[in-house]
Amino acid sequence: MTAVAAAVAFAASHVVVGPAQAQPRRPSGPPIVRDAEIEQLLREYTQPLLKAAGLGRQNIQVVIINSRSFNAFVADGRRIFINAGTVMEAETPNQVIGVLAHETGHIAGGHLSRLREELRVATTASIIGLLLGAGAMVAASRSGSGSSSSAGMAALTAPQQIVQNSLLAYVRSQEDAADRAGVRFLNATGQSSKGMSETFKRLADQILYASQGTDPYMQSHPMPAERVRALEGMARQSPYWDAKDPPALQARHDLARAKLYGFLDPRDGVGRRYPISDQGIAAKYARAIASYRFGNMQSALQQIDALIQAQPQNPYFHELKGQALLEAGRAADAIAPLRRAAQLAPNPALIQIMLAQALLASNNKAYGDEAVTLLETAVRREQESAEAYDQMALAYGRKGDLARADLASAQASFTRGDLITARALAGRAKSRFPVGSPGWVKADDIATYKPRTNPRN
Repeated sequence: MTAVAAAVAFAASHVVVGPAQAQPRRPSGPPIVRDAEIEQLLREYTQPLLKAAGLGRQNIQVVIINSRSFNAFVADGRRIFINAGTVMEAETPNQVIGVLAHETGHIAGGHLSRLREELRVATTASIIGLLLGAGAMVAASRSGSGSSSSAGMAALTAPQQIVQNSLLAYVRSQEDAADRAGVRFLNATGQSSKGMSETFKRLADQILYASQGTDPYMQSHPMPAERVRALEGMARQSPYWDAKDPPALQARHDLARAKLYGFLDPRDGVGRRYPISDQGIAAKYARAIASYRFGNMQSALQQIDALIQAQPQNPYFHELKGQALLEAGRAADAIAPLRRAAQLAPNPALIQIMLAQALLASNNKAYGDEAVTLLETAVRREQESAEAYDQMALAYGRKGDLARADLASAQASFTRGDLITARALAGRAKSRFPVGSPGWVKADDIATYKPRTNPRN
């Protein structure tokens, strides 16, 4: 885990700093997993840590990357990125919470802004080193001294190595600081840091072979054994070392893992991990998801109904039934379970978008106003959901509100990063709205939007 992806790619000459305002999402961005259940669980894992760090009001989000590797990182002060593989491999909530505590330490420590300053200093030092090396080579060529020429080449390369080592040492110090901060936040919230220690020990074991014979200064993280010893020493001093995760939280964690395996693993992989002999609720969840994914809809619905019967207040079992029915072309049948899921879920925005989709796909004109209301509510929270804007455009179009339909289509294209289409649609929307109205202003913002040039340091 590190404050920047890939622990600062030294082959790159700059760090991209994203502006605070909303920007169109670039199609080349990392593949994101969106799921109401797992996002809610991670939100609950993170909020106490953010509060302990003094970041409770910063609206920091946890974003799930569709990658099976065990990793997490922060790339700005607003989001913690965590790989799906981290949740899938973590056996307890505490192990994921430990990872999130470490990343919260990076944000609380302002490591990104400080790292950017270090990079600016490093760039200056590199230039000075190159100039000194060039001067030595010029002097050598004038004197005809071969040894002086070699010294000049050394002068050209040595400063680069010194700068790189200096930056790597700085990143290592950040990692150590984030470990310490993470333990503090866990202590402040009465949680064990054992999971954090276990996680880093496992990662250290995995990279131990690769690190043998490696220059310690060429590693962005402290040497594995050194880091594990330091972290475990701090963690064991906590009075909460032996604190356990509440059983209800463990059960939800098991369901989240099963859901990811059910959606991301091949059918035989799900079957091996969750054999039919396993009659736990998480195993049944994974098998139900796999059944509907791989075309056995009748069996899937029977399994999902059994889950709902076992836990009728679980919103995400109702959501799964609605999703399965909707994707099977049974939109009208999907409405009732999705309505129930939206009623039960604590943060139902993603479910509301799916419910609106089902309402519209049913082709029942009586559902038009309900769909619009659901989507307008959802996009207040999900302002970067292109799918929500697509459905909104469809809903407004069916109502004959062409101005709002064009605006929603423009917002969908803008969110996807298609600025050419977004500007064209926004221009058409402007012509339909009264000048100066809220819709006109929103359309004008898109039509006249010009991307900022990313600063290079």
